[in-house]
Amino acid sequence: MRFSQISALALVGAAGAFAQEYIPADVVSGNPEGVNYVATLPVQPFFKAGSLNGNVKGSVSAKAGPGGVGVQFDVQFSNLPTEGGPFIYHLHVAPVPSGGNCTATLAHVDPFKRGEEPPCDPSTPALCQTGDLSGKFGKITSDPFTASYVDPYSSITEDVGGSFLGNRSFVFHFANKTRITCADFHLAPSQPNTTVYPTGSALPTVVPPTTVPIAAGNSLVATLGAVVAVVPVLAWTLFI
Repeated sequence: MRFSQISALALVGAAGAFAQEYIPADVVSGNPEGVNYVATLPVQPFFKAGSLNGNVKGSVSAKAGPGGVGVQFDVQFSNLPTEGGPFIYHLHVAPVPSGGNCTATLAHVDPFKRGEEPPCDPSTPALCQTGDLSGKFGKITSDPFTASYVDPYSSITEDVGGSFLGNRSFVFHFANKTRITCADFHLAPSQPNTTVYPTGSALPTVVPPTTVPIAAGNSLVATLGAVVAVVPVLAWTLFI
């Protein structure tokens, strides 16, 4: 009897802890169109060891999801370390200090106090940490890596407390969670394209304006010169 009572109490306590740990995140609506935050990795890495050549290159951009629900993230990374993957990245609570210390960005954005353990299950993203983007939408397994997705639980609206990312940062990690590099989000010019791309798809390529090569310009000059040369001959022929 005593054993049963103790077991029942233990189960109740475990259930209470379980429920507290897995409070589902709220879906964020009302994110404003035309607002775009971008975080671009610096030239120098925070972690200067291992198989890294220079620093990881890349950025994370964030704008309103369709209808203002959630945030559309467009991510791109390249020049990854040749060892230590698959790599992960998260939104972190604090911005990067002037010295570039990624440790000072503190923990993941986690307004519902979910915690890091057990790991995020991507099949139930509402029960993951809000800032665990790679846990919800996929780790980095290729170089280069691009992806676009909508996270319903993130915010670019300043009055949505813990889910707001505009005054925060993201951190790029080895698989063992060692911090390699990090960057702050900054307000950027609005982006007219609101298309949602499937996860893992390539981002649109911006084609620069077409310029006329110097050689083409020289050909044009030569052609004009030939025309000018022919005109006197034609005039003389008509005169005769």
